[in-house]
Amino acid sequence: MPGRPYLLEETTWKAVSADRFEVAILPWGATEAHNFHLPYGTDSYESSWVAAESARIARDAGAKVIVLPTVPFGVNTGQLDIALCINMNPSTQALVLTDIVQALEVQGIRKLVIINSHGGNDFRQMIRELQPKSAVFVSTVNWWQVVEAKPYFEKPGDHAGELETSVMMRITPDLCLPLSDAGEGNARVFRIAGLRDGIAWAPRKWTQVTEDTGSGDPAQALPGKGEKFLDAVTERIASYLVDLDAADLETLYE
Repeated sequence: MPGRPYLLEETTWKAVSADRFEVAILPWGATEAHNFHLPYGTDSYESSWVAAESARIARDAGAKVIVLPTVPFGVNTGQLDIALCINMNPSTQALVLTDIVQALEVQGIRKLVIINSHGGNDFRQMIRELQPKSAVFVSTVNWWQVVEAKPYFEKPGDHAGELETSVMMRITPDLCLPLSDAGEGNARVFRIAGLRDGIAWAPRKWTQVTEDTGSGDPAQALPGKGEKFLDAVTERIASYLVDLDAADLETLYE
């Protein structure tokens, strides 16, 4: 059975050499605990699925896109005391991203979209540093922020809560434990008002924030909620991919 032609991992040199790609898509996840009921690879499964489905829709609309293999490690400096949470420092991410961009540039692909699935990852400063050094136009999309969550979920949460659990129930139901196994996802907040209210920012020490590694109650999660949310997300990302595919990088502004 042939692989999907828009996923590099599933296609062949025979197919690639006969095709032309305008936009490369790089899913980027993390490896970390997600409450008691979701797998460590949750972020990577999500970014892979969202990238693949968005690419499928965009390709059906005529866009010349290709999804690269997923990077499974993210910034987890606040979770190093949780067993097998694997950290990749931002400086390491920057080197990985630079190498990928350089390879794409040599091969004539001038557009790269990062589909990010992990809150600890922030590629904006890396892209700023790359911008004057490369002809590749790099942009980043945090897929969970593409569509407003409130119309779909009562209490979305921000880590293994209702939103993320519903999404994983849709994407990888066989890897999700029953909700009866999940913790409540209670998360402590900063005592300092400025940090609590968002005036200031600092990374959180995760084992001091939550006892089950979750942040958000998954009790009301349902696969149907995840499906509706993902449909809206991937349609919007696909629209961006189609527009980017057609865009002239010399005339991006109006």
